[in-house]
Amino acid sequence: MARLDAEKIRNVAIIAHSGAGKTSLSEAVLFNAGAIDRMGNIEDGNTTMDYEPEEIFRKISITSAVAYYDYKGHRINLIDTPGFVNFIEDTRGCLRVADGAIVIVSAISGVKAETEKVWKYACEFEVPRVVFINKMDKETANFYRALGELEKSFESEAIPLYIPVGEGQDFSGIIDLIFMKAYIKGQETEIPADIKTIADEYRRKLVEKVAESDDSLLEKYLEGGELTADEIIKGVKEGSLTRRFIPVLCGAATMNTGIVQLMDAMLLCLPSPIEMSRISPIRGKNPKDGKDVERKPIETEPLTAYVFKTIADPYAGKLSIFRVYSGVLKADSTVVNANTGAKERVGQVFYLLGKKHIPVQSVGPGEIAAVVKLKDTNVGDTLCEDHHPLILENVKFADPVISYAIAPKSKGDEEKVSSGLHRILEEDPTLHFTRDEESKEMILSGMGQVHLEVALEKLKRKFGVEVVMKTPKIPYRETIRASAKAQGKYKKQSGGRGQYGDCWIEIEPLPRGGGYEFVDKIVGGVIPQQYRPAVEKGIIETMKEGIIAGYPVVDMKVTLYDGSYHSVDSSEMAFKIAGSMALKKAFQDARPVILEPIMKVEVIVPDETLGSVIGDLNSRRGKVQGVEPQAGGNQKILCLVPMAEMLTYANQLQSITSGRGLYSMEFSHYEEVPGHISQKIIAERQKQKAEEH
Repeated sequence: MARLDAEKIRNVAIIAHSGAGKTSLSEAVLFNAGAIDRMGNIEDGNTTMDYEPEEIFRKISITSAVAYYDYKGHRINLIDTPGFVNFIEDTRGCLRVADGAIVIVSAISGVKAETEKVWKYACEFEVPRVVFINKMDKETANFYRALGELEKSFESEAIPLYIPVGEGQDFSGIIDLIFMKAYIKGQETEIPADIKTIADEYRRKLVEKVAESDDSLLEKYLEGGELTADEIIKGVKEGSLTRRFIPVLCGAATMNTGIVQLMDAMLLCLPSPIEMSRISPIRGKNPKDGKDVERKPIETEPLTAYVFKTIADPYAGKLSIFRVYSGVLKADSTVVNANTGAKERVGQVFYLLGKKHIPVQSVGPGEIAAVVKLKDTNVGDTLCEDHHPLILENVKFADPVISYAIAPKSKGDEEKVSSGLHRILEEDPTLHFTRDEESKEMILSGMGQVHLEVALEKLKRKFGVEVVMKTPKIPYRETIRASAKAQGKYKKQSGGRGQYGDCWIEIEPLPRGGGYEFVDKIVGGVIPQQYRPAVEKGIIETMKEGIIAGYPVVDMKVTLYDGSYHSVDSSEMAFKIAGSMALKKAFQDARPVILEPIMKVEVIVPDETLGSVIGDLNSRRGKVQGVEPQAGGNQKILCLVPMAEMLTYANQLQSITSGRGLYSMEFSHYEEVPGHISQKIIAERQKQKAEEH
């Protein structure tokens, strides 16, 4: 197979909110190009792009998928991305390697929160885009309402290249405003008389916008001259690549209407890798000297390939999907991971068509392909030639927003859970997996509850291990608010040598964060020197275990000031037990309390939901510290909230703000738990202990 000219390549991400029709559109495009011989559908679970069992079951895209097709002498690499908010960071990672994007807007629901999110991601990577208003055949479809929402939401002028003939049940085709032709039920025809006036009006807007881009065209237009189709086409391309306006098309993916016109628009309005390198040059850092380096998307430059996705397969090994930015990557070669310095053996190289792998000998600039079994390469790494290393900037994914404790259903499967999850983490950088040192729990964190559920479904399917999810334990602490004294006396006689240890201690509160202090005030040898460390050991062990609710004790000073011993029966063990007994007695008299971790929380929300979000934070015992205006009609709320109240916050914030709210949090300090909540915590712990025994 002859290698492709980068001028003839398009790398296009299809982005939208969940349910807008991205996968159905991909299916229609691949079918029209002859890449597949029949159109699958979501309901039957037989589409090219949604092939993971979790996607087929839930009927949503959970992970991005890649396919290619050839059309009019061009190679188009399609990336079908997730739109569900829990998986939308994957879309961001894909836009890093896309040169253009098709933004689908539903003619029923218009612009949604997730649409705004993916639009921002496309802006972040300066990706030119085309909008396709889909589902024109559905009841309540309204092209002109969706068009208005587009302009309002994205503050860009939306210029239709096509408008619909009818809507909902009456939708029968589209009108091409460049050539002023109608395509009704698949046939080219004249524009129906009842829509001719609207078509003329939208064509006038299109021609005006094109004329504005070029002084000579503007002069011609103002003097009453008609622009030629070629002049309009040239202006549409220039306007799209410079993002001066948004070209808009329409149709119905499941009816396969408007799809061929969209395929033509991809070639016209979206850039090749060569054109994109002029808009956004390929730059990276040389890891050896830290200098900035620029590469051109040509074969004679050194190899630069960026890995944007990995898929964990327990049988075939890890599949790494990459885009070549410069140079050529060949099968059966050796490359260097510029991020780690590790040498990687490249075996077979594949093009992807959903889950199908098509072997190829080499791939050049602008191409997207995959290799298997790279040992030390993950998402965000750059593959290079040994003597020309270059690290391209990788994507900074959002931090997880929700955490659950997980435990294997079968005892002894901890190792299987851990190794399986680490494989799944390789393919999803937004999942985090840790082990809590204090509670000994395995903690899985992600972008939402569905995200975690899907990860665990994959764990069961791919690695044969089942786990249960539960709310993670809050790291409460115990402390005291007053001073108290107590004696701990341990005396045991049972034939032969006995046990005897006796000590008096005083405990006092330390300031918050004061930790622990031990003072030895024994005088006159009432407790010999060799037994005093044993008293402290007993106290420290008891502090770790907790006294009123089984949580570690903090911020306390302990003074050992009196006691007695027996010359024969005393031992270190006896004094250790005595120290523990003394602390337990004194603690109860020192007005003990439970402390809870307080989190410093930042929440960014749209203006119109500010009141509702603050009300919800107040109901979570939050203390709002301030509100700061942000760009784009948003507000930032600074707040202190107990950790216990934030465990399910991600779902609630999503509900209040329709998925447009974001938040982050970090530990701030410990505070006393209110009395009524403290009683509940103690009762819960006592119940747990009873069940354990």
